[in-house]
Amino acid sequence: MADLTPLLAFRWSPRAFDPEARLDADEEATLLEAARWAPSAGNAQPWRFALGHRQDETWKRILVGLPDGDQSWARHAAALLLAAHAGHDPERSAYDLGQAVAHLTVQATALGLHVRQLTRLDRPRLAAELDLPDDVHPLAVVAVGRLGDPATLPPDLYARETALRRRRPLPALLLR
Repeated sequence: MADLTPLLAFRWSPRAFDPEARLDADEEATLLEAARWAPSAGNAQPWRFALGHRQDETWKRILVGLPDGDQSWARHAAALLLAAHAGHDPERSAYDLGQAVAHLTVQATALGLHVRQLTRLDRPRLAAELDLPDDVHPLAVVAVGRLGDPATLPPDLYARETALRRRRPLPALLLR
């Protein structure tokens, strides 16, 4: 494998989060600051976030927008972050939002936190639950927290959680 920074090489997306861990104010600020400084086409910075901490009202409103199967483990995350975009060019805005979430993810790894991103969500419900303006489009939910015990997951998720990480070989990614 190429000589990747450990922040990338050891990053992974768990489902087992510590149900007692919390994000402190400095961690929250650092994660959002990392997202704020992401590259953006024309410096549009179209990303918008709603951040909920475990059991606060925003967290509950985000959680109900997830499928039941994802709610079962996401409820243990210290925070749920709705990642949305606003702008006149939805494709460009979605791309920029992805950059912001990627920066937040790498920063989380640097802080000893873990992130799992979800894109299967009830976008209309999330928009209504969070009373989002019409020009703000939910795209993903980011679960953030510290690692928990994978043995607390249902058997099917436990098997996936403890399996070896695999990536496609580099040649399979290149278009010919």
